[in-house]
Amino acid sequence: MKEIKQEFLTGERALFQAQDMKIIDTIFADGESPLKHASDIELDGCMFKWKYPLWYSTNITVKNSTWFEMGRAGVWYTDNVSVENSVIEAPKNFRRCRNVRLANVDMPNAAETFWSCDGAVFENVRVRGDYFAMNSRNMKINNFILDGNYPFDGAENIEIDNSKLISKDALWNAENIVVRNSFISGEYLGWNSKNLTFENCTIESLQGMCYIDNLVMKNCKLINTTLAFEYSSVDADITNTIDSVFNPSSGTIRAERIAKLIVEKDKVDPAKTKIVCRDIVN
Repeated sequence: MKEIKQEFLTGERALFQAQDMKIIDTIFADGESPLKHASDIELDGCMFKWKYPLWYSTNITVKNSTWFEMGRAGVWYTDNVSVENSVIEAPKNFRRCRNVRLANVDMPNAAETFWSCDGAVFENVRVRGDYFAMNSRNMKINNFILDGNYPFDGAENIEIDNSKLISKDALWNAENIVVRNSFISGEYLGWNSKNLTFENCTIESLQGMCYIDNLVMKNCKLINTTLAFEYSSVDADITNTIDSVFNPSSGTIRAERIAKLIVEKDKVDPAKTKIVCRDIVN
């Protein structure tokens, strides 16, 4: 394996089609696409300061490295990529990639990142930015913190554990999603989705969990959550008071208490939904 150490590389396609190479403490400065069509590359302690560093590449391992703000659109059309202990400041990273692993990664400017990817494992990842993981699939996520709106739009086959999502319009148009032991705060959670499951979660959401086909909630807490479950088929086990429930389409809702229940007979059939709780105030 060829080794490059402590280089300062400039110019377009500086290491075009590089193969079987270890790159250490090296700066990729001005010049687009320095590692385009690369394969079997190990990077450690490197810095990406310009656009499109890794496109159409395979078998890439990155450790202790940094994408600066202009290192945008950094990893596209790349398969089998691992990034550890790194900071990705640039937006629009990871598009149409397969088999991605991120561990101990901070993405403070992750707008429009991780789109249309297939196969990913996240561990200890922090993200700030809108439209994260749109149309991505087959993801396993643990200890994830997200601050940004519209994440996971159109996503499929996603597992999220031990995480925090501060996010409006999360998990829209999604399918086969399981969220466990997590906290979510944001309006309009989960609209137009199918097979959406929350287990041991705390949720705050205006008009959350509406227009869902097969919503399952197990041992969940809803705080300041109003107008929930509109036109959703639901099997919900809520451990505290639900502030208001609005026109669920079918299923069972169990709660300690419902402050306000709204069922409009001209919109839904009340007989299709079973309400089990100690007290309904209004």
